[in-house]
Amino acid sequence: MITCTALRWGAPGQPLTPAIDFTLEKGSLTGVIGPNGCGKSSLLKVIAGLQKPLAGKVVVEVARRGGLTFLPQQQQLDRQFPINLQELVAAGFWGARLSAAQRSERLQAVLEDWCLSGLELRPLMALSGGQLQRALLARMSLADSPVLLLDEPHAALDEEGQALCWNHIHAWHAEGRTVVVVCHDLASVRHHTQQVLQIKSNGCVFGSSKELIRPQPQMQVA
Repeated sequence: MITCTALRWGAPGQPLTPAIDFTLEKGSLTGVIGPNGCGKSSLLKVIAGLQKPLAGKVVVEVARRGGLTFLPQQQQLDRQFPINLQELVAAGFWGARLSAAQRSERLQAVLEDWCLSGLELRPLMALSGGQLQRALLARMSLADSPVLLLDEPHAALDEEGQALCWNHIHAWHAEGRTVVVVCHDLASVRHHTQQVLQIKSNGCVFGSSKELIRPQPQMQVA
């Protein structure tokens, strides 16, 4: 489904890692981990076609139109843009062939599913960080893409929101979609994903989440 061959990415003349090769099979659920600045977000942008690689190639075996959906980090969104929450979420319908009634019914269901009912007319600048993140995830829920790339979907979410997020990720995976998640919460990645791509400055490691991420020791209470 996603094949990267001799791939290098980063700023011009400054590759973040040596050339790497990996394949993400159709219907897989993969976590991407590594320290800040190692290139996790940039890798997703390269796979999504939003950023050109420095070398090598990426092949994503999906239709060009609507085959891939990318969830960016929310700081890339202009909160001053004059739209409300409902309009932001409804952007997920791009390319969908639905009647007005079908759009309305599905939109209301998604808003309720992400605990956003009652916030439909609130402008972006009036949303909390968690509300905005759930709105971005709700927009993604409206896309029927077989490949989903999520950059820090946990951002700004409380414990309840994180659980809701992972429930949806598992639902998308159960539908047979290929899901790639960048996440700093190693315990969540270990628990929720099948496999992990660990990015390091001296190369990348690809393998089982359970094997590459050691469980965190429990804190002792005096």
